Amino acid sequence: MIECIFTIDYEIYGDGTGALMELVHVPAKRLQEIFEKWNARFVNFVEVAEFEKIDAVATDPAIGFVKRQIRDLYESGFEIGLHLHPQWCNARRAQGRWILDATEYNLCTLPRKRIVEIVEGSLGYLRRVLDQPDFSPLSFRAGNWLFQPTHTAASVLSEYGIKIDSSVFKGGLQRNHKLDYRPALKNGYYWPFSDNANEPDPSGAWIEVPIHTEMVPTWQMTTSKRMSFSGNVGMGGQGLKRKVNRALDFLRFRYPRKFDFCRMTLAELTSMIDRVVCEDRKSPEVYRPLVAIGHTKDLRDFRSVDAFLAFLRTKGITVCTFSDIYSKLAQPQACVSVPAGSEANVGRE
Repeated sequence: MIECIFTIDYEIYGDGTGALMELVHVPAKRLQEIFEKWNARFVNFVEVAEFEKIDAVATDPAIGFVKRQIRDLYESGFEIGLHLHPQWCNARRAQGRWILDATEYNLCTLPRKRIVEIVEGSLGYLRRVLDQPDFSPLSFRAGNWLFQPTHTAASVLSEYGIKIDSSVFKGGLQRNHKLDYRPALKNGYYWPFSDNANEPDPSGAWIEVPIHTEMVPTWQMTTSKRMSFSGNVGMGGQGLKRKVNRALDFLRFRYPRKFDFCRMTLAELTSMIDRVVCEDRKSPEVYRPLVAIGHTKDLRDFRSVDAFLAFLRTKGITVCTFSDIYSKLAQPQACVSVPAGSEANVGRE
């Protein structure tokens, strides 16, 4: 059984540039309209730290529109997830631009006390925005997908009721940040974990539902649509050593192509689903939640999004949120290995 979970990282550029109206509010509004047309919902991963800082310093007049939009999405049945780029927490303004704190780039490498401060503060702001003092998000996505080392951050987040992570993308590798999700290639479509998001643990309190990926020849990542994006990589992409490391990340026979509904062409999206449908016919007893990722700042091709939702409807594939499927994910069979010969195993490193 296949179900699709669309997730959107609701944020401006990683270096602090960009206008909220252009990069967040307008694209999210259009996406909401398309999903409501199909009676579907997505998971809105709200990057709380940046909005709290922008709100406090009053640098963008559209922050009020963004806050109202978050509430509207919540009240309209869209799931609100927690997304954190902790480098925003100590951000300051200088000469008309944001200076972010590179020492706090990875939440997972911070001391436990600091993680608690960031999570507690971010949740407090989100609750005020939603006017829901008891709100706790079910799902989490780490900034730049950095959910390693997992143990301390996962422990803190779970204390606030968060149960699902969707930071992992199988085959992922970032030398600059010591991120390595290649071990997750051996896992199934989702799995429980405790101390390490890569390693299934049947007794773990967390559930990892990774961003769906396919291992493809690196040249397949150079489509005209994908190459049209600005290449803004945020704080982590500066300096010669970082550039060399990033180039080495790509120097592989196969590279993880994320199920990215903003950067993939319609043909790529439908072909990816068709391959999973073929696997599903071989082993229909396996539950296959496929997480798609997008970013409001990347949302340009709304026609393809609409056409892709129509395609999923013709295939009988349900579009849902993590909240919709949590009861299925929490069942004991969550720790399922990738079936032998599965497409998910193709090109495994």
